[in-house]
Amino acid sequence: MTASPRIPASERRELLVRAALRVIAERGVAGATTRAIVAEAGMSLASFHYAFRSHDEMMRELIAHVVGQESASVFAVLQPGAGIRELLSAGFNAFLDYVIADPGHEQVMQELLQYTMRTPGLEHLAKEQYDSYRGAVTEILVGGAAAAGVTWSRPVHEVARLIVTTTDGVTLAYLADRDEAAARRTLDFAADSIATLAVPIAVREAAQ
Repeated sequence: MTASPRIPASERRELLVRAALRVIAERGVAGATTRAIVAEAGMSLASFHYAFRSHDEMMRELIAHVVGQESASVFAVLQPGAGIRELLSAGFNAFLDYVIADPGHEQVMQELLQYTMRTPGLEHLAKEQYDSYRGAVTEILVGGAAAAGVTWSRPVHEVARLIVTTTDGVTLAYLADRDEAAARRTLDFAADSIATLAVPIAVREAAQ
């Protein structure tokens, strides 16, 4: 069935992104052609080009969609007044809950990364993917620090890189062995370690 032309462009884009996620999960990135995606979404090729200027633009939207969902799941647990260690633990576990609820999304992101890194002309998408991860985590760290009344002893982008490196490793390990208990232990240790980089604002101001 062809999608109605009355569907708003924003909704059309979301439907195509969700279709692309399903196609990549089933056939891999190489199989996620424009024709395969519109067929999965029940749309025409014209509908695709109405929503996106190119296949690359849709891939960027897909990355933003998944990263946005991950970030929303973490922001939802940032409670003002909680300690930074508690917030880090809650954030890490909310992220893992997201991974466990839909491992396919993370498998798609890992496959997309590998595909873009080894495909001439698409390498920029791999960098953009990790830039989006670190950007989202930076926002979370700023929000978490404000909620806990602390500041970071290292530049926040460095802390964000550390967290992305940690969650990436935990995600890959979980996708390989599906050992939830081991994943949560690793994240618990990470929360302990990263919390040591936080300094109460009052202490930081007194030292200046």
